[in-house]
Amino acid sequence: MSHPFKAVSLSFKKAPLAIRELLSLDEAACRRFLHTLHNELGLSDLLVLSTCNRTEVYYAAEDDRSREIILALGHLKDRADIGQFLPYFDLLTEADAAVQHLFEVAMGLDAQVVGDLQISNQVKMAYQWAADADAAGPFLHRLLHTVFFTNKRVQTETSFRDGAASVSYAALELVEELTADVANPNVLVVGLGEIGADVCRHLAASKAFGTITLCNRTRSKAESLAEECGMNIVDFENLVPALREADVIISSINRAEPFFTKELVQHLDVLSFKFFVDLSVPRSIAADVEQVPGVLVYNIDAIQSKASAALEMRLAAVPQVRAIIAESIVGLSDWAKEMMVSPIIQKVKASLEQLRQEELDRFQKKATPAESKLLDEATRSLMQKVLKQHVLQLKAACKRDDAGQLVELLGELFDLEKQPAAV
Repeated sequence: MSHPFKAVSLSFKKAPLAIRELLSLDEAACRRFLHTLHNELGLSDLLVLSTCNRTEVYYAAEDDRSREIILALGHLKDRADIGQFLPYFDLLTEADAAVQHLFEVAMGLDAQVVGDLQISNQVKMAYQWAADADAAGPFLHRLLHTVFFTNKRVQTETSFRDGAASVSYAALELVEELTADVANPNVLVVGLGEIGADVCRHLAASKAFGTITLCNRTRSKAESLAEECGMNIVDFENLVPALREADVIISSINRAEPFFTKELVQHLDVLSFKFFVDLSVPRSIAADVEQVPGVLVYNIDAIQSKASAALEMRLAAVPQVRAIIAESIVGLSDWAKEMMVSPIIQKVKASLEQLRQEELDRFQKKATPAESKLLDEATRSLMQKVLKQHVLQLKAACKRDDAGQLVELLGELFDLEKQPAAV
């Protein structure tokens, strides 16, 4: 692709969570970073994307500026030791590779959960921040709008986004199904390991529940997640009253023996239905808990079965998604080539207009107002036809990757070295 577009990527593919955490950026930090890259490093067509799985910078520059970008990131995060993290970064210094990567990220092909629904919204937010910072040039605007259009095609033409393809997504979907007929259902999440925390984030994003309460042996972890997701906290010592109030209990407690026993659940005085969702391995809810009247238990096998079926469906749609992306990139590439000859088109137009005005000045002195108007219309029409022919030839040459010779010929024909571009 004929454009100096590049990317710097730190993602889950190379960097462990401990490294990604150190270099992740919230919205305020992304905006500050955009300002630094645009105003201090002079980069354009900038996009800064930071999620739990990646921190990436897309930019346009003739030279590889990746090292400067990584050093600037280290300065922003107060990491003087940023140099030791260099091996974790991928440097995409060719436009074709950078564009392909952004498409795959935005579509969810490059996600831990294939077809991740959240990433496309995160890309949209990153684009908004770039636009707010006046750091998005014509190429990035065109690229992102092409990405969003492609995303719509993937959504409507394939099964790539169907179903819940991770345990946490599947757990959310299951809870929504179980509580479909419950008004403002109360959910209690016990145990906040990686899966439990992910479920909490999905529950918060769903907006389908009444009160969501967190319980964890380490209160500080619960406090941090509750603040992030806008949820309530109950101390482990006060768990039983919270169990009585909850319609759904999601457990991801990590221990060798079941925590929720039949004896414990029997004392909850279940009046209608209470749903227990067990995400733990080994199980944290004893098998005989379901013998308690009104209690229904769903374990990890049922949830993973739902996730696996959705993942298989998504993986089957990957070739179709890649074909749609390929079509979009071809169109973007054609546009980028045409943009390269846009200045020559403007110069040809300015040259023709100058010639037209010179000839009009010669004849309009002797012409009546009606004749003058007719001359203006006729010469303008002729100029537009001549210009159209050259534009069509240039666009055709661009698609053949053969515009250079034609640009040189037009430059000599219209003496464009002396002709400034039209404003």
